[in-house]
Amino acid sequence: MSLEVLHPGMASSLQDEGRYGYQQAGVPVCGAMDRYSHRLANLLVGNQRDCASLEITLLGPRLRFWRRAVIALCGADLSPHIDGQPVPMQQAISVPAGTVLGFGQRRQGARAYLAVHGGFHVSPTMNSRSTCLMAQFGGFAGRYLRQGDHLVTRSAFANATPRVLPFNAPALFPREQQPIRLMAGRHWQQLSADMQQRFLAAVYRIGQDSNRMGYRLEGEVITREQARELPSEAVDYGTLQLPPDGQPIILMADAQTTGGYPKIAHVASVDLPRLAQMLPGDEIQFRLISVDQAQQLAIERAAWLNALCT
Repeated sequence: MSLEVLHPGMASSLQDEGRYGYQQAGVPVCGAMDRYSHRLANLLVGNQRDCASLEITLLGPRLRFWRRAVIALCGADLSPHIDGQPVPMQQAISVPAGTVLGFGQRRQGARAYLAVHGGFHVSPTMNSRSTCLMAQFGGFAGRYLRQGDHLVTRSAFANATPRVLPFNAPALFPREQQPIRLMAGRHWQQLSADMQQRFLAAVYRIGQDSNRMGYRLEGEVITREQARELPSEAVDYGTLQLPPDGQPIILMADAQTTGGYPKIAHVASVDLPRLAQMLPGDEIQFRLISVDQAQQLAIERAAWLNALCT
C-alpha cells in the first residue's frame, strides 16, 4: 500500500498517453485529456513516457501517502496542499510518509495531473494503463477512485532526476483569450464560403452535457450546402463533427472510434491540452491553420518537452 484514498474527489482516474492499436476493434484510445500536463508531471519526477498519472477533475481527492514519495502536480490549479501547507505547481517535491495531499478551491483550469516518481503500479491492458470508463477496464479497476481504495506506487528509494522548467514554458492558460486552432477536415468544403466564414467568426459556448467523450458546442448553426448521408468513418480526439442540428461537437479523449457525421475540422494537437482545461459555459472561437503549421507547432512543443530530459 502506498496511497490511501481518504476522499475520492469528483472524478479521479489513472490515465497515460492512450491505448493505441485497437481502434479497428472499436476500442477507444482514452488517455489523459491534457497530455501536455500529464507528460510534464511525469518528466518533472523523472518517469518514463509510459507511466500513468492521476487525472484529477475540478474537485480533488484526499490522499494519504503511507510511503515517502516524490510527486509533481501540473495542469489545473486546484489549490493543492499537504497537511494544510500549499503545494507548488509544476515542481517536483518530496512527500514524507504519513502526510495527506488534499485540494481546495479551483483557481484555474479543469484537470490537474499527479505524477509519482516510479509511477503507479497497475498492469497494462492492451498496452496501456489508461482507464476506459465506458467499458470499465484499465487503470484502477476500470473506474474513478472511491473512498478506501489503495494505490500502489513503484519503489521510491531511488532519487528522482531533478527537472527545472525553463523560462519559455508554453502557456497552458493564455492571459488573453486565444482562438483554438483548427485544420480543415475531410468535409470542410461541404460548407459554403459564407458558412465557413460564419463558423470561424462565431463564438461558441461549451454545453453542460459535455464530458470526456465530447464537447457539445452552442452557438451559430452551421449547415452544409447538400445535407446528404455519409458512411461512418474513423474519428479521433480533436475531430470536429457537424450533426444534423448544426451545432458542432468536438470529440475528446474517450471518443468512439467511428462516426457518421461530417468531419468539418480537426483541432491542432498543440491546442488539445488547452481545450481539455476548459469547462461547460466557457466560450470558444476558432482559427483555421494549415496542416504544415499544425505540424510545426507540434514539433516545437515536442522539442520543448524533450529538452527537459537532457
